[in-house]
This record gives sequence, C-alpha cells and structure tokens, in this order.
Amino acid sequence: MGGAVSATSAEERPPVPLDDETLVARARQGDVRAYEQLVLRYQGPMFRLASRMLASRSDAEDVVQEVFLTAWRRLDQLQEDAAFVGWLYRTTTNRCLNHIRSRRPVVEADYETTESPSAETRPEHAVQVSAQLAALEKALQQLTAEQRACWLLREVHGRSYDEIGRIVGTNSTAVRGRIARARAQLAEVMRPWR
Repeated sequence: MGGAVSATSAEERPPVPLDDETLVARARQGDVRAYEQLVLRYQGPMFRLASRMLASRSDAEDVVQEVFLTAWRRLDQLQEDAAFVGWLYRTTTNRCLNHIRSRRPVVEADYETTESPSAETRPEHAVQVSAQLAALEKALQQLTAEQRACWLLREVHGRSYDEIGRIVGTNSTAVRGRIARARAQLAEVMRPWR
C-alpha cells in the first residue's frame, strides 16, 4: 500500500530541545521563554555551587536569583552566545566570593536543610552518609574561599582548569595549586572516613 501515513505525525513528536546558543540568541532578542529555558537548565547547577560555597541555602538562593536577574539585564553585553554557561559560573562564583568576604569570619552550615543523596535506606547507612557529608561540608568551610571555589568548580561541576582560571580571574597554574592544596587539606580532614 503506497502512500501510507506514518504512525507518528510531526504534531505527536516531542519538541527537540534547543541548544544553549540558540536560546541565548533568542533571549538576547527579548524572547522571555527562551531565557526561562536557560534558567530551568542552569539554576540547579548554579544553586548547588552557591550552596556549597556559602553553606547557606537562603544565601545561595539569593545569590542565584541575583545572578539570573543580572544575566538577563546584561545579556546584550555577552560577546559570544556560546560563552553563556561560563559567564554564569563566573558570575555565580564571584558573587559567592564577594558574599563570603563581606560576612563574619565564622560560618555555620545548616546541615538539616542540606539535601543529601541516600542510596540505601538502612538507618545506620543513612547516619554514616549524613555524618560524612557534614564532615565534608565542615572541611570545605575550612578552605579559603578561593580554594573552595576552585575545588567545587573542578570536582563537583567538572570545569576545566583553564575555564576555572577564567571564572576566578587567574591562570590555570594557580588554579592547579589551589585545587592541590584543597585536595590535600580535605584528604587530611576526611581520613577517618576512608
């Protein structure tokens, strides 16, 4: 039977997600829906970075909200659409560093509101994982703000040394040094959990 209609028409297929460059270009032209897609795509990673750097859920929410509002207002200043994600990481990191520098030297993390992944449901395992995460959060807070930013961008967010250097405003050699010192300090503090 020639001329049979396909079982799935174009209307039934799910829409293909647009890439970042296309969304940024559309947002730059005033397309609010395109920008909303970018926010939905990147608010999670930016919040995780900010909450780990600041050890405060509410401070992280404020920083991330500021970052996305600023990005929307300054989108026309972005030189290349493909640089949007790096720009978000750089802006979020810098806002966190500024926030850390402006507050009291002693910071306490709110471990009750920090989400922790629990692969197992056994209570003793959950307690152990919770204690390990609390120890890691405490150890992260003992790092300098710059070491913490570099370590989180590398280990949690998988950014390259060169990209981290651009984000924090230094070269990749300095980034490698900060990460090495952070790893050594964290390894020492986390030794009992091995």
